[in-house]
Amino acid sequence: MRRSVIFRETDAAGIMHFANFFSWMEDAEHAFFRSLGFSIHSGKGAGAIGWPRVHARCDYRAPLHFEEEAEVLLRVREKRAKSLAYEFVISKIEGETRIEAARGELVAVCVAWDESSGAMKATPIPPEIADKIEAAQPLL
Repeated sequence: MRRSVIFRETDAAGIMHFANFFSWMEDAEHAFFRSLGFSIHSGKGAGAIGWPRVHARCDYRAPLHFEEEAEVLLRVREKRAKSLAYEFVISKIEGETRIEAARGELVAVCVAWDESSGAMKATPIPPEIADKIEAAQPLL
């Protein structure tokens, strides 16, 4: 996924604020689901699932500045019966060169809601989704 750093994503030092890297990772995850023909949000009611985070991490290597172009690479590091672990590399694009700006991870658990209590409970990833996802080789 390609992005440009927008002004509201920057801090007083003129660089992309650290928290926005997590938004970019989440945007890449949503684009990944759309590429499979699904939405990360399946609504409410019978059969609805969600993907809350149980782990998030990001290491920063180089700053991104307002209007700089970047790409976000997503890799499914691990697929379990009820969870997906993603790795991300966010790189600044300078011509043909890529400069790694950040590397992160997200782990999301597939959940369904108990109809009587409304509580979330981990549930197996639906086969129509799971069958389209495989763990990949490491990024870069």
